Amino acid sequence: MALVDATYITNDKVMANAWRVFAITCIAIFMVSLDTTVLYAGFNNILHSFPTSTAADLSWAMNAYSIVYAAMLIPAGGIADKYGRKKVFLVGVLLFVTASFACGASPSVFWLIVARVVQSIGACLLSPAALAIVLEAFPREKRMVVMGAWGAVGALAAALGPGIGSLIIELGGWQWAFFINIPIGLFCIWQSVATLQESVQLRDKMRLDWVGVLQLMIGVGAVAFSIVELNSVSWSKLELTSIAVVGLVILLSYIPWANANAEPLFELSLFKHKTFLFSNVAGFVFAIAFAIMFFSFFFWMKNIWHFSQFLAGASIMPGPLTVVPTAIISGKIASKIGHRPLLITGTITYALSSLWFMTVPDASPNYVTEWLPGLLLSGLSVGLVLPSLSAASVFGLPTKDYAVGSAINHAVRQIGTVIGVSITVLLLAKYDLQIADFHRMYSIHIMLALTSMLLCIPINTHPKAVTH
Repeated sequence: MALVDATYITNDKVMANAWRVFAITCIAIFMVSLDTTVLYAGFNNILHSFPTSTAADLSWAMNAYSIVYAAMLIPAGGIADKYGRKKVFLVGVLLFVTASFACGASPSVFWLIVARVVQSIGACLLSPAALAIVLEAFPREKRMVVMGAWGAVGALAAALGPGIGSLIIELGGWQWAFFINIPIGLFCIWQSVATLQESVQLRDKMRLDWVGVLQLMIGVGAVAFSIVELNSVSWSKLELTSIAVVGLVILLSYIPWANANAEPLFELSLFKHKTFLFSNVAGFVFAIAFAIMFFSFFFWMKNIWHFSQFLAGASIMPGPLTVVPTAIISGKIASKIGHRPLLITGTITYALSSLWFMTVPDASPNYVTEWLPGLLLSGLSVGLVLPSLSAASVFGLPTKDYAVGSAINHAVRQIGTVIGVSITVLLLAKYDLQIADFHRMYSIHIMLALTSMLLCIPINTHPKAVTH
C-alpha cells in the first residue's frame, strides 16, 4: 500500500462528548491489551485441557496472533482511513468479540489457533481506528495530554493483566479469560453506535500489498516453527534448518519486491535513517528478551514454587506496575538529554535483573527477598527501554512517515515476541522442569540484553542532534 500519512481532520472545537469518546475507545484498547497476557498466564491450564496437544502446538495460539498482528498493523490504519474509522472500529470490536467466544469454546488447539488469528485481525482493525477517532475528537492543543492518557491505559492493562487474567482463570477456568471479552465488547459496540462520529474525510485510493503481508507472515512463521519444533521427534534437525532457511529467504525476498512495487507494504528507504534502523533492530532483540523473561515468570511460579494460578499472576504484577511511572519520568528526562543514556542504562539493568534471577532465587519460595528485587529491577529496565525505543524510532523521520514508522516499530517488536515465545517454549515447556533449565534461559536473556545495549549506542536523539 502507499505510504501516505493518515489524514487526521483537525477539529479545533472539542466535541461535547470528547472524553466519552475517549472512554469508549479506551475500553476496547484495555480489552485488547489485557487479552495479550491471557495465554501467558494460562498456558499450563490450557495445555492440560488438550492432553493430545504439545506445548509447541499451543505456542501457535500465541505466535499466530503476533504474526498476523505484525503483518496487518502497517496497513490497518490506511484501511480505517479508506472505509471510515467508526465503521472499521466497530467491525474490529465485533470480530474480536466473536473470536473471543470461539477461543473459549474451542474443542482443540487447532481451533483455538484459528480463533486467535481472527482475534488478531479484529485487534489490528480496531487499534489504529480507535486512536484516529480520539485524535479527531480533541483540538490540537489537547492531543499531547490525550496521547499520554492513551499510553497509560495500555500500560495499565499490561500491568494488571497477569493478576486479573490469573484470577479469572482460577475462578472460572481459562475459557472465561476469553468469554469476559464478550460483555465488554458488546457494551463498547452499543456505546460506539450511539456516540462515535464517522470520519469527516476518507481516502479515495489505497491498495493493500497482499504479497508483502504474506511474505511477512510466512517468513516469520517458518522461522518460529523451526525453533519451537527443535525438541520434536517428528522433525529432523535438517528439516527444521531447511524450513528456517526458507523462511529467511521469503523474508529477504521482500527487498526486491518492495523495490519493484510502486506501493509496497512499507518503503525500505525508511531504513536509511540510522536512528530508525538501529531503534528497530534493538527493539527486535529487546522484544525477544522481554518475551523470554515475562513468559518464564509464569513457568517459575507454577513449576518451581508451585504457586496457585492467581498467586502466580499477582506475584508478577509489581514488575509491570513499575513500568508506568518509569516510562513517564524517562520521557521527561529524554526531552533534555536524549534517549541513548536511558537505553544503555535500561538494557544493562535488564541484564542485571536476569543475573539476579539466575543466582538468587532457589527452590524454596522467598518472594520478598529473593524475587521482588529482581522483578522491580526488570520493570524499571522495561520502563526505560520500550518507550524510549518507540520515541526514537520516529525521531528524524519526515512528518509524513510518523504513522508508518511507528507501525513498523510495533510490528518489529511483535516479531521479536514471536521468537522469544518460541525460545521459551523450547527451553521451559516440559514436565520435568528444573532450575538449571531457567539458568540456561537467563544466560540467553543476558546475551540478548547486552546485544540490544550495543545496538542502542548509535541511536542519537539528543535535542541538539541534527538529523538529515
